[in-house]
Amino acid sequence: MLYLTYPVYLNVGRLIIESLTQYILELVSIMKTLNIRALLIATFCCLCTIGLVFLGSRKLQNFDAALIVYLFGTLFALFGVIYRYTVWLQRPPTWLYFKRGWQLLFSKSFIEYFILSVKKIFVNIGFQQFIYPRGRARWWGHFLLATGCMIAFSVTFPLTFGWIHFTMNPETSINPAVTNMYEAHVFGFKVMEFRLGSIMGFFIFHILNWCSWLVIIGCLLFMRRRFTNAGQIAIQTFEGDLLPLILLIAISVTGLGLTYDYEFLKGITYEFMAVTHAVTVIMFLIWIPFGKFFHIIQRPAQIGAHLYRREGEKRGMAVCPHTGNEFATQMHINDLKEVTKELGFDFTLEDGSSHLDLSPEGKRSALAKAHLKARQESGKFF
Repeated sequence: MLYLTYPVYLNVGRLIIESLTQYILELVSIMKTLNIRALLIATFCCLCTIGLVFLGSRKLQNFDAALIVYLFGTLFALFGVIYRYTVWLQRPPTWLYFKRGWQLLFSKSFIEYFILSVKKIFVNIGFQQFIYPRGRARWWGHFLLATGCMIAFSVTFPLTFGWIHFTMNPETSINPAVTNMYEAHVFGFKVMEFRLGSIMGFFIFHILNWCSWLVIIGCLLFMRRRFTNAGQIAIQTFEGDLLPLILLIAISVTGLGLTYDYEFLKGITYEFMAVTHAVTVIMFLIWIPFGKFFHIIQRPAQIGAHLYRREGEKRGMAVCPHTGNEFATQMHINDLKEVTKELGFDFTLEDGSSHLDLSPEGKRSALAKAHLKARQESGKFF
């Protein structure tokens, strides 16, 4: 019996070894393509977030175990966002803007640039003014969608982490004759108290419903444009443009469904609504680092570009030697020379000047002169 089964065991062992070897080789190949620096930073941030969840929830005392699936989805999204953002920052042009932005903010002009940063955050991120020149309908869609998402994120993330929780006032909850009072706690500290059934209580407990309606209206405005605008229809993709909007609508509708079930159906469909809502939220969180909504994370970096432009105007403008006109800030041209050399492109000319010193019109003129010279040297123009 042992003699008959020995070859079988040998073949099984060989297959296991071959499979493990292939798996290890594939793992090594994947690790070689990973950005180790970004991987370490993303891992460190996720560990710090777990630590803050533990501390902020008073050693998980205020953490709702029913939300643990949302916590894992948030950590996955956080890891993906930080990993991709770190890789994005490692690009020389991006890193230069990022570095210059922080240097200028904490320079001797701190007060001026701090006020400018707050203004740009308020106007461009809070009210989405940057999109208004592209059309009023697009602005309404951006504004409603951004407002709903930002408020929802600011509420759901602290709730998921256990940083915010609500309890009944112990003195009123045991006495039926007294109006019940609710307490709001942040990091375990009581910050406010409101009466159950009051306008304040109604607004607080339904704030995510208001956000859902804002998101739904904003998404519908975008969907209308994507179904009627010929230019968008020609270039859009389902996974890149339509799927994120569908996910946001699904999250909002299932979130409203939870309230509808609680208010009118007495919890009959709660389990189905809760699971469906959780699935859509997690899908959206996983999609953030890889989809179109990653530009939401990149948008605040535009503040540094405004500081950079303001500082460049202070230091003086570059004058094109061909046209004699100002066309960009001298600081930008100097940094552009450094970045292009770092990328392996040296535009220094024989006389010591640089091709980058020319304006777009000057570059076109220089290109035309080069073509003319080449044709003259060849002995024919056509």
